[in-house]
Amino acid sequence: MAVSADGPERVGIDELLERVRTGYERIGPQEAAAAATDGALLVDIRYAALRERDGLIPGALVVERNELEWRLDPQGSHRAAEAVSHDLPVVVICNEGYASSLAVASLRQLGLHRSTDLIGGFQAWRAAGLPVTPGAADG
Repeated sequence: MAVSADGPERVGIDELLERVRTGYERIGPQEAAAAATDGALLVDIRYAALRERDGLIPGALVVERNELEWRLDPQGSHRAAEAVSHDLPVVVICNEGYASSLAVASLRQLGLHRSTDLIGGFQAWRAAGLPVTPGAADG
């Protein structure tokens, strides 16, 4: 973060998204499905209410956004079993493709250099006619 005599540089969310997205290549729904077939880990960071309302992507690891870094850090004590390597290809999926971009920036800072996100998020996945299973109440 840049700091001036007036304090930290202030940017709006649109500029921040533009900045973080320049560091990696985002992918579309068909590319995400193909990546999963090739071994990429799809990670759904949507809220439970959205998953229950709209459904789930079969095979995606569900991790709420506030737990993402702890669950995907291969060196972390709270990592998911799937978080085996910093070389793991990860596709982060939020509802519409905004929060996922910020999440990818954070994962890349942890060394997960093959992380990307789905343009348009879950809504784009569903609109592309890709598989969705009914959501179930958590708990």
